[in-house]
Amino acid sequence: MANQYDVIIIGGGAAGLMCAIEAGKRGRSVLVIEKGKSIAGKIRISGGGRCNFTNIHCTHNDFISENPHFHKSALKRYGPYDFIDLVEKHGIAYHEKTLGQQFCDDGSGKIIGMLLDECDAAGVEIKLNAEVLKVSCKEDQFELMIEGTSYECASLVIASGGPSIPKMGATGFGYDVARQFGLKIVDPVPALVPLTFGEDYIFALRELRGVSQEVIVKCGKKSFREALLFTYKGLSGPAILQISSYWRSGQEIIINLAPGTDVFDLLKSVKEENPKQEVQTTLASILPKRLAQYLCEKSKAEGRLADLSHKKLQTLATLVNEWHLTPKGTEGFATAEVTRGGVSTDELSSKTFEAKKQDGLYFIGEVVDVTGHLGGFNFQWAWASGHAAGQFV
Repeated sequence: MANQYDVIIIGGGAAGLMCAIEAGKRGRSVLVIEKGKSIAGKIRISGGGRCNFTNIHCTHNDFISENPHFHKSALKRYGPYDFIDLVEKHGIAYHEKTLGQQFCDDGSGKIIGMLLDECDAAGVEIKLNAEVLKVSCKEDQFELMIEGTSYECASLVIASGGPSIPKMGATGFGYDVARQFGLKIVDPVPALVPLTFGEDYIFALRELRGVSQEVIVKCGKKSFREALLFTYKGLSGPAILQISSYWRSGQEIIINLAPGTDVFDLLKSVKEENPKQEVQTTLASILPKRLAQYLCEKSKAEGRLADLSHKKLQTLATLVNEWHLTPKGTEGFATAEVTRGGVSTDELSSKTFEAKKQDGLYFIGEVVDVTGHLGGFNFQWAWASGHAAGQFV
């Protein structure tokens, strides 16, 4: 005999658990199936273990999708303060870090515990270490096979995420199910991921490994002002992770290493006041010392300011304020925080998240072609999309 439920949710992450809670509140019998040995893996590791669970400045403009309007409805119906109300209801201490980001005071386990308590209260069942081997549909019923056991439901929710961070068990399972039912997929690529560079830059950049600096980084018309970090492979840090979601292969990025400072004016001014000062010393007043040294060497502007022409100083200043770089690629899904792309929003109802081509089949969270910026936005999308679908499954 098959195990019968009203709703089965594949994926025990943020979106899946939120959907389960909302469906359970409506009196639906709900089973969450999680392939891993524990639920909420990304919640557990997020924010350095403190879980950046939302961002109070969240708007539809903080998301990337082929359809820039699809996510508006769900985010409007369940916003950051709705989730904060839930956090406060459970007495979880939290704080704002920067730029509207909300973090737990005592670690991500508090959020996981809260979600589990809500699941218990709603009568939700959770099955761990369970890999779905087959999905089929017949006469308005979905059948799932798990280790020879059949499970059936009227509503099937795919909340299995994307392939980012495969060491945590992430796969493209959700895309396979979508294709099985004839749904279009927007090509998935790594997002919120460090950028890598070719040998022409990599050896020089390695000398700067560990150096951090607040910058403005641009790609096309998009820009972010946050910290940049030099790594063994290239560039990382919040500014780079943000711009990586917009970067495409072959594009250049432009980095202003000294936001708010016209470096040419600074160099000219110091040259007039203290011409014997080394140019590197002047630059090190606004940049980390190792970075200042590298830029002076790269632009061939070294020595005393008095000995350097305005043309030399302009070359150096341009390198600081408008450093043009063309990344070779990214570090890939192995270190990508999320996946850009996924199940096309053209295939789904923005109100219910049900597939237009298959009654009773829903897709929520990261598996959908909606990708948030760094800083709690992807969790807010998980809560919002899970909450929306939970009202209809």
